[in-house]
Amino acid sequence: MITLPGSNDFVKFFLRTPTMLITVTGRKTGKKYTTPVGFYRDGDTLWILSSRDRTWWRNVKNGADVEMRLRGKDVTGFAEAILDEETVANQLGEYLQHVPMAAKPMGVRLEENGKPHPEDAARLAQERLFVRIKPD
Repeated sequence: MITLPGSNDFVKFFLRTPTMLITVTGRKTGKKYTTPVGFYRDGDTLWILSSRDRTWWRNVKNGADVEMRLRGKDVTGFAEAILDEETVANQLGEYLQHVPMAAKPMGVRLEENGKPHPEDAARLAQERLFVRIKPD
């Protein structure tokens, strides 16, 4: 394991999570914006968990085409932001089954069945959202 000076649990988690570059087109400016994001794959769908404070996802709020650099390949797809807090809380359970190491850095207690504690999921759903991507 790599140890970085001053690293914290989030940085360690991010370095262990599959990452990709996502490029979105600004709704108002038409400019392209690229940002690194962590993701997980569930079948043919890619899921990104993002903070509501970030801005890149607003460009896919109502659905939009995106470009991705994924495992060294350029890929296109259709992305849409999932903002409904109940849906986000439910999806968080799926996310943590795929990326269980994310629970501790996010302050989520896991129950015996591996699901997030409902209070923690509800709290995170207010702070986070998911972006669902269907690659072409």
